[in-house]
Amino acid sequence: MPLFNQSIRRKIVGIALGLIVLMLVTSILSMVMSSQVGVLLDELTNRYIPAYGHLARANIRSLERALALRRMVMTRMQSPSDEEAYAARLREFEETDRRIEEEAESARKLINAIIDDTRTTSDNAALARIEIRIEAAVADLRRELNEDHAKLLKQVDGKQMTEARGTLEHLDLLRDQFNQKIDAIRADMLKQVFASTSQVIGRQGQAMIISGIVTLLAAIVGFVFALLVSSGITRPVRLLLAGTREVEAGRFDKTINVSTRDEIGELAAAFNRMIEQLRHNERIRETFGRYIDPKVVQGLIDRPEVAIDGQRRVMTIMFCDMSGFTSMSEGMTPRGLVKVMNHYFTLMSGPIRSNRGIIDKYIGDAIMAYWGPPFIEEDDEPALLAGLAAIEMADQVPALQKQLPDLLGIRAMPALCDLRIGIATGEVLTGSIGSELMMSFTVMGDAVNLASRLEAVNKTYGTRILISQATADAIGSHLELREVDRLAVAGQSAPQTIFEVMGRAGVLTAAHESLRSHYAEGLGAYRARRFEEARAAFNAALEAVPGDGPSRALLARIAQFAANPPDERWDGAWRLEQK
Repeated sequence: MPLFNQSIRRKIVGIALGLIVLMLVTSILSMVMSSQVGVLLDELTNRYIPAYGHLARANIRSLERALALRRMVMTRMQSPSDEEAYAARLREFEETDRRIEEEAESARKLINAIIDDTRTTSDNAALARIEIRIEAAVADLRRELNEDHAKLLKQVDGKQMTEARGTLEHLDLLRDQFNQKIDAIRADMLKQVFASTSQVIGRQGQAMIISGIVTLLAAIVGFVFALLVSSGITRPVRLLLAGTREVEAGRFDKTINVSTRDEIGELAAAFNRMIEQLRHNERIRETFGRYIDPKVVQGLIDRPEVAIDGQRRVMTIMFCDMSGFTSMSEGMTPRGLVKVMNHYFTLMSGPIRSNRGIIDKYIGDAIMAYWGPPFIEEDDEPALLAGLAAIEMADQVPALQKQLPDLLGIRAMPALCDLRIGIATGEVLTGSIGSELMMSFTVMGDAVNLASRLEAVNKTYGTRILISQATADAIGSHLELREVDRLAVAGQSAPQTIFEVMGRAGVLTAAHESLRSHYAEGLGAYRARRFEEARAAFNAALEAVPGDGPSRALLARIAQFAANPPDERWDGAWRLEQK
């Protein structure tokens, strides 16, 4: 079977095997050449350079020997003579004398090792001459020094200072001659070190060039081979890519011609089936997207059993209402009212959608929305998202108040509009609720009723955003909250703590921090029946932020208690009988 009629898997495996073989060849060549460079580098570092070092130390030892000789002579010339010190100086002199020969012998051994090593190419003739010169220099030094040393010791013992001084001068001359010979040998040895270094660098560069050439050849061969093999794949892949871009742009009317029988052909057929399903889903979204939240539509398409069976989930519910709507709408024409409400709903729906909330319905001038799975990510906190949406909605109020007169073509609104938002968290039933004639995917439960009641309770406390205890617990320190009261709303017997959302975390001014602190003190005194202390704290809160609604509400309630004190069973909670 020809290569290009094989499956994509076999084509790719063939390309990979070819590249692996080329890589192995390149690696083996690199290893061989690297080992040769390693041998040269080992010889340079372990033989050439140490041999040169031994020669350099031979010079130093000759200076140490001359110094030890002078110390020995000076010790001998002392009166009275210290035989013990003289013996120590004599041993020191003999030790330094021996080290000269040891350094020279070590250098000769290393040079001979270089000559004997057949793995490397070196100037063996020059190295042999250097070895012979070292041996001759040491032998000459030893032969002449031994005679002068014996003569010097006799002259010192005989106190012949003039003769001893002449002998020392001759010894210095012999030392200088020896050092000159060693210096010349070192210079020649340094040339050999440089030659070896150049050889290492050259071999290394040669290895790099050969490795680069082989790698380049492998890359060229692999590229040509891959280009030939992939030529039968790229065309259908480009068609698939063009079709994918059409889908990305929202156009589902383009199909792909299936021209091969390999995996690409199967993928093209599957792509065409996917396009048909996307067309079907898009028709559903276009039909219902303007009446039902798109996330709900997608969820019902993906999991229709959720709508039929229903599920119990913990969700966060929001109710939002426009205060002053009734008085504002009385003087409007129907067209102006629709215009205002559409603009109002557009402004308020944006923060809900941007914070991944689901708009359940519009009820008059009210909005009902909810947060919870499966419409948010698992690591998202629905209560926090609802709180952030409420803050952003409240931030839209000043702009809305400025825009409404322009929308209606009047100078000023007869009454200012504002928001009242209630948020509650709890277990609710989600599913399609209704009759056989009409269904609505919505949520039901105590949390829904509580959120609706909290929205209305804002009127009592003069607040904008009130949340339940469960919502506050879920939000934690991510938003700035203020405990307002313990309240039993209509339809509930057990009171629960309600909180006001004051803003995002860390944005409170010093005045609002003081307000929250004084209000908390007043609330504690109020629940403990210390009403005078509570009145003073609430007044201090009003001094921090004049017009604070909760402080004024609690002061009015304390005034009522002055005439009708609560009974002994009072638990500090307030009960609302009306909705």
